[in-house]
Amino acid sequence: MSRYVLNDRDTFVRQAVEGLEAAHPGLVRMHDDPLFVTRRVPARGKVALVSGGGSGHEPLHTGLVGTGMLDAAVPGAVFTSPTALQVREAAQAVDTGAGVVMIVKNYTGDVLNFRIAAELLEDRHRVEVVIVDDDLATTSEDESAPGRRGTAAVLAVEKICGAVAETGAPADRVRDLGREVVARSATLGLALEACTNPMTGTRSFDLGPDQIEFGVGIHGERGIGTRASGTAAELVESLVRPLVEHLGLRRGDEVLAIVNGLGATHSLELGVVLREVRRSLAGSGIAPARSLSGSFVTSLDMRGFSVTLTALTEDLIELWDAPVRTPALTW
Repeated sequence: MSRYVLNDRDTFVRQAVEGLEAAHPGLVRMHDDPLFVTRRVPARGKVALVSGGGSGHEPLHTGLVGTGMLDAAVPGAVFTSPTALQVREAAQAVDTGAGVVMIVKNYTGDVLNFRIAAELLEDRHRVEVVIVDDDLATTSEDESAPGRRGTAAVLAVEKICGAVAETGAPADRVRDLGREVVARSATLGLALEACTNPMTGTRSFDLGPDQIEFGVGIHGERGIGTRASGTAAELVESLVRPLVEHLGLRRGDEVLAIVNGLGATHSLELGVVLREVRRSLAGSGIAPARSLSGSFVTSLDMRGFSVTLTALTEDLIELWDAPVRTPALTW
């Protein structure tokens, strides 16, 4: 069982956000009651980007507030959606008249509360919504199912939407581009060890020493199968192959490859994973035009990683390369 460094479970998230503000006083500002985070220096004359979700995925989303990405992030309790009131107050705080685009991972609570907030705002604010549903493991033909979960592709959506918003693009352009990035993206992940929820003190599932869980979610959900472990090359190939097939990638295509640590995976390991992702893609004649490796969309202390591929165009490459300055992502 893992232990966490905290004072009190009820104040865990709030105190963590206080620490984020203290570490990056020139970038972010904490708002209390209700809790949300905005840029320290508000943007003017641009569409405002608002995202959020349950805590435990840091640095997502609070660490991605800043120039070139989000204007506001709304953290809920651990693995729990923020309230519609939090989202409404955050959107009101950052909308300067050009409208708001909400970027929402496809989880029932997040979608419900962000949509309620959008309805509460519609009389005085223009609000558009982008739903991120990139997790290939949760693909279903059941029309009554909630659809694929939102995972690490949200990073590409927030970066690219953030870049185009900085140019002064209108809300519908930002919304449509976000939806295009979602459609061009897919993610799969695996875990060597499950996460431990600090609210309960228990692991979400157990694995043997030579097992991995394939297709895990970022809230500690089990995947679509428990498999034997293998080398880094074998594990990466098991993720990359179905992503390439799903996206219909062909020889000569260019992609953004994001290797994302799920919380307790060392950067040495992630470096090996990225090497193998690039080798696997190159073997199919697919060019990893841009790559990113690090822990951005985590699941508390889960040992594992995910791979996200986004099919790129020249326009998307330009927007990905545009300057960004946030606590977690800067170039």
